[in-house]
Amino acid sequence: MLKECILVVPCHNEAERLDADAYLQAAGDGGPRFLFVDDGSTDATAEVLVALQRRNPGRIEVLRLEKNQGKAEAVRRGMLLAIERGARLVGFWDADLATPLEALGPMVDILDADERVDIVLGSRVRLLGRAVERRWQRHVAGRLFATLASWTLSVPVYDTQCGAKLFRVNERTEATLAEPFHSRWVFDVEILARYARELGFSAADLGGRIVELPLERWHDVDGSKVRPQDFVTAATDLGWIAWAYRLRK
Repeated sequence: MLKECILVVPCHNEAERLDADAYLQAAGDGGPRFLFVDDGSTDATAEVLVALQRRNPGRIEVLRLEKNQGKAEAVRRGMLLAIERGARLVGFWDADLATPLEALGPMVDILDADERVDIVLGSRVRLLGRAVERRWQRHVAGRLFATLASWTLSVPVYDTQCGAKLFRVNERTEATLAEPFHSRWVFDVEILARYARELGFSAADLGGRIVELPLERWHDVDGSKVRPQDFVTAATDLGWIAWAYRLRK
């Protein structure tokens, strides 16, 4: 189903970090389609994306948001448009390709193999034989955040914040995307909470519906827009999600 997959790539001032050749190679025969969402960029991102689309207009599309809406809304708007375009699988991927696009194939395979699974999460697990390279400060902060996210969801999820996720298109996914997210920073967690609560699943049910895939490769890319103070905002948002969605055990 790789050809029937559309990956949404949110972009805000990514002109210097976009690897056009990597996207073009992945979008070749048998590859996914890409929907780039320019989230009100003020650099040359729009021009870079238009040039990229011209090189493969059948597999690459650009959605331009005039004003910056934040990653959460850029992803949501892009995924809804991808569903309108007829995608059977829809996902989102960080523009800097910290997660290589080669990880998409195994994610598709999981959805192909088990119809119960609706969501596959890329997971940055540091294992022997895997090239997962994170700066130690970000690794420690990530593990702390993951613990809080796991508590919020009442599910032992290892990594909610990896920027590589894939969804089966169905009424459950569409309902999850129907309304804007409250959180701009931890909307990944809110997606999972909304998927569980609004569709009547208990926390225990998520284990059969959502799968984490340990990545073979992942690396930190310079130019991250996340600031230390954003972790405070993220923690506050987690508290709101825990209260607002109140998942059943």
